[in-house]
Amino acid sequence: MLFLGTAISMFYVPWPIVFAWLAPLPDSIQQQVDKAADYGFDGIIVCVNRKGNVSEFYTSGYKNRENKIPADPNALFKIASVSKLYHALAVAKLVNSGKLSLDSTLAHYLPELKNRIEYAGKITLRMLVTHTSGIPNFTDTKDYWAAPQESSDENLALVLDLPANFEPGTDYEYSNTNYLLLSRIINRVLGYDTFTYIQEEILNPLQLEHTYGSIYDLDIDDVMSGYYVGYDNDLKTDNIGSILATAEDLSKFIRALNEGTAFKNKQEQDIYNSIYKLEHTGLIPGYQTIAKYHKELDAVVIQFTNTVDFDGYNWNMSEIMYSRVVKLLEKSDKE
Repeated sequence: MLFLGTAISMFYVPWPIVFAWLAPLPDSIQQQVDKAADYGFDGIIVCVNRKGNVSEFYTSGYKNRENKIPADPNALFKIASVSKLYHALAVAKLVNSGKLSLDSTLAHYLPELKNRIEYAGKITLRMLVTHTSGIPNFTDTKDYWAAPQESSDENLALVLDLPANFEPGTDYEYSNTNYLLLSRIINRVLGYDTFTYIQEEILNPLQLEHTYGSIYDLDIDDVMSGYYVGYDNDLKTDNIGSILATAEDLSKFIRALNEGTAFKNKQEQDIYNSIYKLEHTGLIPGYQTIAKYHKELDAVVIQFTNTVDFDGYNWNMSEIMYSRVVKLLEKSDKE
């Protein structure tokens, strides 16, 4: 029976993941990126932003597989939850300028939700930013990704009147609803769109000209196609509320966050560091992003992969690809 159990467990080991992890490193980053198809990706873009804000690009596969268009390092990509870094920075700037308070409540800013979201009178702005509000995540609702909602009103409606997942401030749970509400609060306080503020106060000062708030603000042909395993249609025209950026623009933003040049002063930087992190990953149907600064290398590494599956296999493979790219960077620095 022991042998049988061992044999069964061996059968279910995700061997492609194991082999990809254990395989010897190739000689170069490009050789590693060229393995994207073996990892199950239709296309990949890797940007390495080194000291001096100088970027190097590595691509493989397709920007669009139907038309056999090669992966383009300048393609726009839906960065999904990496967008939260921009929104958290907007909050820090508005707190620093006195337009927002981290200790004011959801009910204070959006009184119409007082009786629609449990604990709205106790949930502070800080809790929304730090994912400690207890508000249910609208993307976790049943079959959400089968037919994603486009408008914030439709997404918010999915969790209105639901019980909280926990009392505010007592636990942590990642919730996209938090950032939907933050954007709504910013809109209410400023009287105009949140992304307009992000563009004026973050993108323009950093000279980031290839970052957009919606697929409706750009030429759709500039967007990298996104694919979901088992679903033939290209997902790039789906509007799901994600910021879009080139790998280089995102790399410069991540460097600015980590070096401090994204902030007007130390007080603003301290506010940001008290509420959010300096790196992020993003995952939505068709689009996977890893965006991190590696201090020991003084390098930002951005990785875009445009194939996603249901069981997380592709995400595991993207993490392995990313870790091997970083190892190759470390190796080259030692040589």
